[in-house]
Amino acid sequence: MTTFEIEPGRLFIGGQWREAADGARTEVVDPSRGAVVTTVAEAGAADVDAAVRAARKAYDDGSWSGLSGRERGRVLHRVAELIRESADDIARLESLDVGKPITLAHAVDVTNAANDYEHFAALAHSLHGSHRDTPMNALAYTRREPLGVVAAITPFNFPLILAGSKIAPALAAGNTVVHKPADETPLSALYMAELFQRAGVPDGVVNVVTGAGPVAGEALLRHSGVDKIAFTGSTAVGRHAASVAGENLKPVTMELGGNAAHIVFEDADLEQAVGAIIKAFVFNSGQFCMGGPRLLVARSVYSTLLGILEQAVPGVPLGDPRQPETVVGPMAGEKHLKKVEEYVELARKEGGRIVCGGERLDLDGGYYYKPTVIADLPNDSRVVQEEIFGPVLTVQPFDSEDEAVRLANSTPYGLASGVQTSNLARAHRVADRLQAGIVWVNDWAMLDPAVPFGGVKDSGFGREYGPEALASYTKVKSVVVSLG
Repeated sequence: MTTFEIEPGRLFIGGQWREAADGARTEVVDPSRGAVVTTVAEAGAADVDAAVRAARKAYDDGSWSGLSGRERGRVLHRVAELIRESADDIARLESLDVGKPITLAHAVDVTNAANDYEHFAALAHSLHGSHRDTPMNALAYTRREPLGVVAAITPFNFPLILAGSKIAPALAAGNTVVHKPADETPLSALYMAELFQRAGVPDGVVNVVTGAGPVAGEALLRHSGVDKIAFTGSTAVGRHAASVAGENLKPVTMELGGNAAHIVFEDADLEQAVGAIIKAFVFNSGQFCMGGPRLLVARSVYSTLLGILEQAVPGVPLGDPRQPETVVGPMAGEKHLKKVEEYVELARKEGGRIVCGGERLDLDGGYYYKPTVIADLPNDSRVVQEEIFGPVLTVQPFDSEDEAVRLANSTPYGLASGVQTSNLARAHRVADRLQAGIVWVNDWAMLDPAVPFGGVKDSGFGREYGPEALASYTKVKSVVVSLG
């Protein structure tokens, strides 16, 4: 399958391609043109059950869990190599499916996905327990063992990366996986199923079921054969997923919504800060849970920075994602575009001043929205407090460090935050006080698979990336051997 000849997608279960049990299919739309590009199978409960059973069989037969970490690592290294070898096709596919600018899909999505598998391949053979010294006349030690079958449920905005952030550590630890990608953007998940097979991942170890969240996703959440749920998505759906997991006492990783604050102090390098500010709210058309849609600016530089943004933001290249110079592409779907329009209209009603943007871009029937900067909104505005998930930036002034921290922490979310300052002591001091899973200083979205990320408060719990993620896909067993 390539972006040049996109075949209708089927379910990948037990190493075999198959149609949904009831033959149901759903359309996949190119958001840059609003046109249907293909269809994929729409899984039902019976299909999910077949996928979980295939994953359980593969886990129980030891074809993957029974390998040494080093052997699993070799296969995951091959997955990374195949991603890099197929980089052009994958980037074009992700751009077509999500509306990502092709240059960014290549440089960010494909590169980071390959890095994910490479990183966890290296960690796979470093997974170990430890000896425990006790007063007992016994040898006591712990083992790290895989959990079993992992349900990986991923969203529409970064299909390739967010699948890898779950599947790579799950496989490195010896688990098997059933992946349910977003119904809007399933194409890279199906492409990756082929790559896993080519890399030597045994049949049944990775299964892909495409379909609607309320049907396929719900069946996967509730399936008794699933041992862990790894979910990225909205806070509302995450609450439901966590409650279902709680009913069945299943471990979960929840990476949920965000509404990050980006703080600019008076001593910041404004030229450097502006680049980070724009990147933080227009990247991926603002469809980025770790984006920075709330800008907090020291009052002494507030007017100056607003003026710079008013001039700079309209110059960010917006348009056809297939063009290499494009930086901002379309929203991923019409419903996402309408949501942004509703929030901007609400901002107008609440007294917000539209500094720039504030309207659709009519281009080829696609779902484009101009990057928008809004000033003069009160902190209790819904537009400030809620997650818009689009290319919209609200700007608020502050008069002290304490006020900046208070405003930054004033929403229910806590996924990311940022600080722009030339004062190193202030950077550490403010980072310590911010309620967020990751804090960036003097840049934005500096991400690497070695660095864990995840949320606090309504942004979820558990961590993706790093050894912390690998540990979350294992269980600890204690072994105590009497020496008497």
